[in-house]
Amino acid sequence: MKHAHLVLALLGAGLIAGCANPSRSRDLANPNVPAQVLAQQVCSNCHGVGGTSISPNFPNLAAQTPAYIVGQLKEFKSHDREDPAGFEYMWGISRSLTDAQINGLAAYFSSQTPTHRSAEADPKLAAAGKAVFTGGLPAKNVPPCMTCHGAAGQGNDTFPRLASQHVDYIIKQLIVFQRTNERPKGAVMKQIVHDLSDDDIKNVAAYLQTLG
Repeated sequence: MKHAHLVLALLGAGLIAGCANPSRSRDLANPNVPAQVLAQQVCSNCHGVGGTSISPNFPNLAAQTPAYIVGQLKEFKSHDREDPAGFEYMWGISRSLTDAQINGLAAYFSSQTPTHRSAEADPKLAAAGKAVFTGGLPAKNVPPCMTCHGAAGQGNDTFPRLASQHVDYIIKQLIVFQRTNERPKGAVMKQIVHDLSDDDIKNVAAYLQTLG
């Protein structure tokens, strides 16, 4: 009987230890929770386990440049980025993240394989958007987007990957840059997109979705 009680006690202790194991935790305030666990158990709710979000309200993070992810998480944490769809979710989520967790999240999502959605894009819009992305709009003093974001939209250091991004998300963010000051560290984008028409924005977004 004593042996049975001992076994039960050990099993109970094991269960308690398992529940307290950081590798199974969603505690955003716990600096010991590995970044990969946070990515798969918290961030995945909006961005997908592999960094491809189902909802166009949330950006795809798969293959995003690590430097860009780190920068954005730190901007959310410091409240420097205040576009509504961002602060409503990300201010609270990023509040207690450590630098190690932020770097780990960037490493995790940047290593994921993006999903290609070319079949969903309107060919006419995409063709017009490609002209803007690769050649800019000289008459409006708009430089080619690929100058900073790469010929295939793959991103470059702090300039984000745009390839395979949701059309709705691209449109929304370009409007944020163009019409607000809610992303102050992206001030250079405000100047670049200032003279883009609504059609220009929609066309560029359509083209970016075709890039794999």
